[in-house]
Amino acid sequence: MTHDKQGIDPSDEELIHRVANGDKQAFGVLYGRFADYVSRFVYRIARGPENAEEVVNDVMMVVWQKAATFNGTSKVSTWILGIAYNKALKMTTARGGDVTHIDLDEAEPFLPCETCAGLRDYELQEWLDRALELLSPEQRAVMELTCVQGLGYEEIAAILGCPQNTVKTRMFHARRKLKTLFPERRGCSMRAGN
Repeated sequence: MTHDKQGIDPSDEELIHRVANGDKQAFGVLYGRFADYVSRFVYRIARGPENAEEVVNDVMMVVWQKAATFNGTSKVSTWILGIAYNKALKMTTARGGDVTHIDLDEAEPFLPCETCAGLRDYELQEWLDRALELLSPEQRAVMELTCVQGLGYEEIAAILGCPQNTVKTRMFHARRKLKTLFPERRGCSMRAGN
């Protein structure tokens, strides 16, 4: 990891500013911080490791080329995940993936509950992977950002570039679909105060 003159790791904002000025070393540090994070996020949307790797490379290329456009109104991670979401969605759509646009006014957040806590990590991961495959890319993104990344609706809306109500709508429909398809997991949700 590259440290600044005082031995402190530079912030994401400092790194993005340096990348905007063509600092390749800062880009390397930023890449190291975000490549795995982006990969985990887009894996389910892009449907597979090869696609996720391609999206990560595309995203980081955009970060290199467009770092100067980062305006600081969001966190660097939010900006990067927004780019990742758009790239993954574009790839999925171009390769014949399903995309569903929906709009409702109210929805409830979904979080794993105590019922799921009894499952071994690999069992829960296996179930989650299988379940998310059945959702549209937009619904997968919302579920991934909420349940796996632990983000709130406001930040998810910023990442996805849509209103919070659209995020809630996608969550509502994803939960409804999962409850229908996996009635044995009906107890695996609880309301959150996002």
